Amino acid sequence: MSFNTALSGIKAASADLGIIGNNVANASTTGFKESRAEFGDVYASLLGASDTTIGSGVKLQRAAQQFEQGSIAFTNNALDLAISGSGFFQMDDNGSTVYTRAGQFSLDTNGYVVNSSNQKLLARAADTNGAITGGIVPLQLTTTFVAPNATQSMTGNVNFDARAAETDSSWSIATGVPDVAGYNSSTSTTIYDSLGNDHTLSLYFSKLDPVTNPNEWNVRSLVDGNLVDTTAVTFNNDGSFNTPPNIPVTFDPGGGALAGQTVTVDLSNSTQYGSNFSVNSLNQDGFTSGQLLGVDIDSSGIIFARFSNGQSQARGQIQLANFSNVQGLQPLGDTAWAETFTSGSPVVSDPGTGGLGLVQANALEESNVDLTGQLVRMILAQRNFQANAQAIQAEDAVTQTIINLR
Repeated sequence: MSFNTALSGIKAASADLGIIGNNVANASTTGFKESRAEFGDVYASLLGASDTTIGSGVKLQRAAQQFEQGSIAFTNNALDLAISGSGFFQMDDNGSTVYTRAGQFSLDTNGYVVNSSNQKLLARAADTNGAITGGIVPLQLTTTFVAPNATQSMTGNVNFDARAAETDSSWSIATGVPDVAGYNSSTSTTIYDSLGNDHTLSLYFSKLDPVTNPNEWNVRSLVDGNLVDTTAVTFNNDGSFNTPPNIPVTFDPGGGALAGQTVTVDLSNSTQYGSNFSVNSLNQDGFTSGQLLGVDIDSSGIIFARFSNGQSQARGQIQLANFSNVQGLQPLGDTAWAETFTSGSPVVSDPGTGGLGLVQANALEESNVDLTGQLVRMILAQRNFQANAQAIQAEDAVTQTIINLR
């Protein structure tokens, strides 16, 4: 019996050394969680146990993983993600969902965000307007050209100089360029047609009779140097804008683009004060085509794609999962875990909600292995091994003595 007891101690010490060795080996593994050996004593039978019952040794009850937070290390890769707090990334593994804390992600040839095991990161999808729709699917970032958007509206905040002199009567266009004597001031911006071709929309402001019409101006709209509209605008006596609410600018872009394009020009935020002409803002809603340049991910897990045309758009929101008993998760290797009956069903939500942690971009969570602590445990496990081996030697000596009795 003593041999078996000491052997169980040797096996337990060996298991402890194995767990410690695995921890030490993965000290630099991103997202790795260390384990600890948990032991229980063994009795041959609980029936009729008394004060003289001798134990039968020790057994390994489980290798319990410890899910404490690891240190956050910052990187230069925008798709490197760390979780600060509780939760796991959800990964699609050929139709099955697995969970990980390792956020070393990249794009595959189809634009899916994947890890080194080619598992796809799951996120709530966004529609073409960037609105998060709610369906959880593998996150895909398109690498093809983004379609252009033809300009439909333009807003301007301009100050018309109330001191300006009349110039409207001398307006003329020679060789596509307005006569400088025919307007008081002007401004221009770039607009886009249905193919993403750029065009220049210019607005020329001409003061009407400052005596009989002191608050009225002509606004002439030119697209690529061609006059397409002339509209009179008026101001109130306090310098605020009066009418009209919008100026419709219709033109034919040519070059195969959709004909009859109309841009609605809104100058309602403009003023007429006795100060120099100034353009405070001039914005239009069109853009040319563009390709994906990169992504930005905020702490709530929303992925913003940046395109070469200067646009950015939400493409999805990463969803985190948590479990009532994380130690019940089944380790799968490659720093991934699977749901089990013991772990309970996952609770899935946005980062930063429901007790879940936040997402940190350009960062990775290092393993939570404390090498100093592991070395101390290693010494203790080694001593336990040696002590049990010594117990076997002592038992062997006693046995030999009994055998040698005559």
